[in-house]
Amino acid sequence: MDRDFLIELFSGFGPVTLRRMFSGFGISVDGVNFALALRSGVYLRADETSIPKLAAEGSRPFQYQQRSTGKVVTVNSYWELPARLFDDSEELADWAKSALAAAQRAAGSKRPRRRTAKKPAVKTPASKKDLHKTAASKARAVTSVAKRKPGESKTARRKGS
Repeated sequence: MDRDFLIELFSGFGPVTLRRMFSGFGISVDGVNFALALRSGVYLRADETSIPKLAAEGSRPFQYQQRSTGKVVTVNSYWELPARLFDDSEELADWAKSALAAAQRAAGSKRPRRRTAKKPAVKTPASKKDLHKTAASKARAVTSVAKRKPGESKTARRKGS
């Protein structure tokens, strides 16, 4: 499916934004993605209120096969657009409104991400043995500073001057 076909398909619904996604397009309004157009068809966003209506039309949820494992994954939040709607732009507009409402409900139910301040990197020892080494080296550093004479540098003390 190409861009022009999808824009014309949803013309009864109103202006939509198409964005490249996976092997097709994400279809959205005001930044809310409510449909997917992929090689296998057009899928509308669905939730507990719209799934029964889609199932009654003989629609199925979006599925894909993972390359690495061959496992089939079912995505219950997107259901196939009933084929009869490709010829009825007015009824398609109603279904698109329902899908947009489902997408908005889903977006509203998500908790916003909390932004946390980045913490400075703290080096931690890898093991207890390293912890002991770290503590021992700190103790040596403290005693070597204490043994120095005022104004004497580390290198002067090592040279014996």
